[in-house]
Amino acid sequence: MTKKIKVVELFAGVGGFRIGLEKANTELNDNFFDVVWSNQWEPSTVSQHASMIYENRWGGENHSNVNIEEVPTNEIPNHDILVGGFPCQDYSVATTLKNSKGILGKKGVLWWSINRILTEKENKPRYLIFENVDRLLKSPSNQRGRDFAVMLKCLNDLGYAVEWRVINAADYGMPQKRRRVFFIGYHITSEVYQTIDASDLQAWCINDGIIANAFPVGTDVVNEKHIAFNDSLNNISEEFGKGRKISEFENAGIMINGQIYTAKVKPQYEGNRQVLKDILENVENVPQEYFIPDEDIDKWNYLKGAKKEIRKSSTGFEYNYAEGGMIFPDNIEDASRTIITGEGGKSPSRFKHVVKTEKGLRRLMPVELERLNMFPDNHTQQIGVTDTKRAFLMGNALVTGIVTKLALELRNRH
Repeated sequence: MTKKIKVVELFAGVGGFRIGLEKANTELNDNFFDVVWSNQWEPSTVSQHASMIYENRWGGENHSNVNIEEVPTNEIPNHDILVGGFPCQDYSVATTLKNSKGILGKKGVLWWSINRILTEKENKPRYLIFENVDRLLKSPSNQRGRDFAVMLKCLNDLGYAVEWRVINAADYGMPQKRRRVFFIGYHITSEVYQTIDASDLQAWCINDGIIANAFPVGTDVVNEKHIAFNDSLNNISEEFGKGRKISEFENAGIMINGQIYTAKVKPQYEGNRQVLKDILENVENVPQEYFIPDEDIDKWNYLKGAKKEIRKSSTGFEYNYAEGGMIFPDNIEDASRTIITGEGGKSPSRFKHVVKTEKGLRRLMPVELERLNMFPDNHTQQIGVTDTKRAFLMGNALVTGIVTKLALELRNRH
């Protein structure tokens, strides 16, 4: 019998990583990936809707709905893989006064909870799979790439090699254009770490790596760079990216033992492609509230259209405002645009999806948004969770099919 791989899911939301891993288990016909503990805490609201949905789906026994900063590391069970999607925040550090070697990250920045768990765990997870917005690679604006450099340096000091890639789900046949950076860490004790050839990092990044096999790219790379981390974490926080207008980190790369290779790559995919029309519900099943009233069409047209006008700020300052037009209604023969948190509700919006049907123009329903993120139908449906909140939760979620592909490739190496 195959030994199970124990997984801990942080910043779990409604369980996107877990859904992706469970779909991998289904394809493998084996419960290889076993989530043993999860945490979800939304600091800005009293109602913990995401955590409620998570518990409704998987039960509350091994689920924590507490601020992760307040969870002692010894309460988190030992695990083989740590996964999670966390926000892009200010990752700068300061030297503590009591100990010049001590590093202090800002309170509320979730990266430091990950770093603390990995530091304090004697049996460190062999693998990490994290997801973030792609601007992480170039933030903050006054020190391009510093935040990602801080993360890489922390993981390097903890004994991890890290590979990363910016992945647009639609480039690999999935039904939504959603661009995120995924990175995988391999601890020095892991089987995969031992197979990385530090003398040819390009080969791993382009051909041999787990991401490269799950999400193939062409061999015509550009902007190749080699970076060495010789500085302390404190110096990297203070100096990395200073004076640069463009980040040194491209959309793909790998780091091992302080040596970094990064390059710009292009996706290569010739398989089946899902498009927006593939996930649409039959028009007979769409409640009337999702159809746009005739009297609102002009508002939608204005918001979706191109603009060049003079606007006035709250202080009375006049300025020129311009923006391009958007396709309206949405093209159902293509992958959808990115779902954002403001997708729900009846009010006209530039960013909400609208499709044309024989009964008129309509917005997307929560179940369709779930399909665009490759969740099971009605995963977020629960008493006390409005359709607008369900849309918000999908705007915060990931495309679970990406996790499935990464998990299957990781299983192949085991």
